Amino acid sequence: MNKQLDCLFVVANSSQEAYQELSHSYSAIETDTWSLLLAQSCRSKGYGVGILDCVAERLTLGESVTKIRQANPRLVVFVIYGQNPNSGTVNMIGAYKLGNLLKETYPEYFICMVGSHVSALPKEVLGYGFVDFILLNEGVYALHNILKTNLKDDLDKVKGIGHKKDGLCILNSPEIVVPQDRMDIDLPGMAWDLLPYKNKPFDLYRSHFWHAEFNHEKRNPFAAIYTSIGCMFKCEFCMINIINRNNNDDNITSSDSKGMRFWSPDFIIKEFEKLAHYGVETIRVSDEMFFLNRKYYEPLLNKIVERGLKFNMWVYSRVDSCNSQYFELFKKAGVNWLALGIESANQNIRTKITKGSFKDINIREVVRNIRNSDINVISNYIFGFPDDTKQTMQQTLDLALELNTETVNMYACAALPGSPLHLKAKQNNWKLPESYSGYGFLSYDCLPLRTKHCTAEEVLQFRDEAWTTYFQNPNYLNLVEKQFGLNQRNNVEDMSKIKLKRKILGD
Repeated sequence: MNKQLDCLFVVANSSQEAYQELSHSYSAIETDTWSLLLAQSCRSKGYGVGILDCVAERLTLGESVTKIRQANPRLVVFVIYGQNPNSGTVNMIGAYKLGNLLKETYPEYFICMVGSHVSALPKEVLGYGFVDFILLNEGVYALHNILKTNLKDDLDKVKGIGHKKDGLCILNSPEIVVPQDRMDIDLPGMAWDLLPYKNKPFDLYRSHFWHAEFNHEKRNPFAAIYTSIGCMFKCEFCMINIINRNNNDDNITSSDSKGMRFWSPDFIIKEFEKLAHYGVETIRVSDEMFFLNRKYYEPLLNKIVERGLKFNMWVYSRVDSCNSQYFELFKKAGVNWLALGIESANQNIRTKITKGSFKDINIREVVRNIRNSDINVISNYIFGFPDDTKQTMQQTLDLALELNTETVNMYACAALPGSPLHLKAKQNNWKLPESYSGYGFLSYDCLPLRTKHCTAEEVLQFRDEAWTTYFQNPNYLNLVEKQFGLNQRNNVEDMSKIKLKRKILGD
């Protein structure tokens, strides 16, 4: 038996249920940012930590339990975030199964959960029999607090946690999130060295298919990194800011705790240098809004250029926050892909979901300017907002086909726990998924929201048919061949033949 760790951070495997057949070759396998952040933060306080990434190692439930036993931690922390807004809830699939099995097999282990879904529904998660503790909000200070204890006594005094006492679930007062002036100190980087690998670091991780220009050979080594946390906006469908939550009242949503915090450019450039040292060039910058505050992104990108670091990166932006004067700098720093949250072609719908009032003509102009700067565009679209009709969803598809960007993400609108839309759905008795996988955009039992005019079935069928229409469109395939090559076009054609099975559509 190895010397007991203070804390083992566990990333449970939910990929098969979440992505179906796409999980084998096409879905990304990302470095788990919050496991890396929490591990490094605890390690800086002198605690012994480890990371078990069951996704990257492709472990079965039984193999995962064996690995946890071998690590023999004082506290097992399931980190349930994911890199995409829905992933916290969807990743509860594997966390629930593995947590249950671990408690049944080794009941002596203390099990803790932290993450976006936990922040959204803390009482529900703490109510599971196998869960001993939860960490409220992002959990940084709460984790430091609980590791100071023996995990048994005086738990009422531990700020920032939920625990059980005499069969009751108790939420203590929440801790603050790490403030801006403490970011470099209390979240001091990422514990890259704790990640598993087969032959060389980061070789178990793979980028999104399109990020590697639809070439499977170029997908690793790969890493994802944050340079900021949170978002300044309050989009109705998004729950990303729920990890900033600072009170335990019911009916709190992400819109109650909007805000961004940044690492200093001088600090975060060191993390990029570490990745370069490991030989990682393909990098996702996971910030919800990287292209927003030039006080942070401009000096960081300049430092990447000055150091001669060679990366293939993608970052996010709102359509109305893209400043064309910086496209040249982005390209020089290795930002080859820019993800735009277009969401809907209908301006009224965009306004109602608080995406702002930018007009269709601006979207076209922004996309054109980005591509003229030799940066590829990832367009994000959502079908099935509450006011969507078949006609407005068709408008969105028509816009996607017109823009014909290098790739797209197409989602069916889901009322994700922690989002304002989830609260609205509960208040209006709209039907919500009965399982965690029901919140998965690509899962078998995906259950999107119905709209005022369309059933959930109609929304999901439209989304799936729209995705196929786009990726089998000759204009798009010609673009892929021109940009990336004939083999890459063939790879896209192979991918587009995979049909997802959907329960509500009768599969």
